[in-house]
Amino acid sequence: MTDAPATILAIRPLAQGYAVLTLGAPALAAEARPGQFVHVRIPSLEPSRLRRPFSIYSADPAAGRIEILYKVVGLGTRCLAALPVGTALTVLGPIGRPFPLEPEGEPFLVGGGYGVAPLWFLASRLPRKGTLFVGGRTSADILETDRFREAGWAVRVATQDGSLGERGLVTAPLDAALAAHPRAELYACGPDGMLRAVGERAIAAGLRAWLSLDKRMVCGVGACLACVQKTRGADGAERLARVCVDGPVFEAREIVW
Repeated sequence: MTDAPATILAIRPLAQGYAVLTLGAPALAAEARPGQFVHVRIPSLEPSRLRRPFSIYSADPAAGRIEILYKVVGLGTRCLAALPVGTALTVLGPIGRPFPLEPEGEPFLVGGGYGVAPLWFLASRLPRKGTLFVGGRTSADILETDRFREAGWAVRVATQDGSLGERGLVTAPLDAALAAHPRAELYACGPDGMLRAVGERAIAAGLRAWLSLDKRMVCGVGACLACVQKTRGADGAERLARVCVDGPVFEAREIVW
């Protein structure tokens, strides 16, 4: 982990306040692993303001670039979205426990909304292709699926209002696929309710599920204990883990909901 300089190279707007930010950050691009995140200091905010955490959407070591997919939801992301190309940033990272890259079966990636961000990075590094299951409230919450298709991944979409793909929750197409693929390995990022549902299905089927938790982070380096999650170790004892450094990726059996 380093506190590295970065430069905004491009900003690609998506629907409904989403955007992809490309940063020139050679040190981060060389070290980043799928599932890790970065903590960004936004220069237009006061120096006393906290950094903002973002999952790494992609990393290209040869080009020295990383991408971040984010949604404008508050002051920090509004200020980030207003920065022009060429702005210099300070970025702490890469931080956290990444996804493992040795699936025991066909990889199933499950994303909710912009939970697809770390899943694209993962899809680009896994040794075999599988299926992306992505869900959202409406079609505006379904992001970047063409990128997965172009890379050879199957894509199943579910929206709660039926505006794109199947109507309902993303667990419906996932259930059908799990019935047909008893040796799948699951990787998921999204809201806690979705992660819990994915983890419960994996455990019931005797499969592994790697879940990327999204907790409110303050320091990002494990010092403040703001992002703790109750977990269970191999010895059965329950402990408090720090999502920023002990995660954000946990196997489903580790998490105590």
